[in-house]
Amino acid sequence: MTEFKPAQKDAYTLILEAIDSGIYRPGDRLVESELADRFGVSRTPIREALQRLETQSLLARDGRSLIVASLDHNQLSELYVVRAELEGLAARLAARHATEEEIRVLRDMVEEDRTLVDQPKALSRANRRFHKQIHLASHNRYLVQQLDLVHRSMALMATTSIAAEGRGQDTIAEHNAIVDAIAKRDEQTAYQMLKDHISKAFVTRLKLDSGAIKRLEE
Repeated sequence: MTEFKPAQKDAYTLILEAIDSGIYRPGDRLVESELADRFGVSRTPIREALQRLETQSLLARDGRSLIVASLDHNQLSELYVVRAELEGLAARLAARHATEEEIRVLRDMVEEDRTLVDQPKALSRANRRFHKQIHLASHNRYLVQQLDLVHRSMALMATTSIAAEGRGQDTIAEHNAIVDAIAKRDEQTAYQMLKDHISKAFVTRLKLDSGAIKRLEE
């Protein structure tokens, strides 16, 4: 029997995941040779990956160097407007198309995430998984692709809104209400609740960026 071997990740995916996980943060300089050493690949695929990431505006030029891009206030606002609409649509379609098994997975995620309320980094990762599951439950491949692009840009934020004191509990409660609406096949409520959820996250982020509220100790 042929042994199954998982596919190796390409340079683009490796760098993207490093940005998403915070290994490289906005403003950090990316050097071909250092990336090649870190990921154990040659410089040619690294160079191609960097060019692709620059084209997608995830990297920016700083003189002759490439750095991880950052979002200004206007870009952040524009991103959240698009995200709210697309996420809301995903919830609406999930209420229409999600299987009972997919709904059970969403419910299980909410329950498991209750144990992470005081762990902002872990809860942030769990939050991404939860939203991704809703995207998949929409059963619309084109919407999933667009949301993937939006969430790549979300990686350019230096902090997560879940890091705000009290936001973890609110996030879990909002997720639970969204799943309830999906389970009831209430498309309009699912749409509006997820839009409101993103809006609250945006308000929290604006307050975090202004220093108006406290971050949890990490």
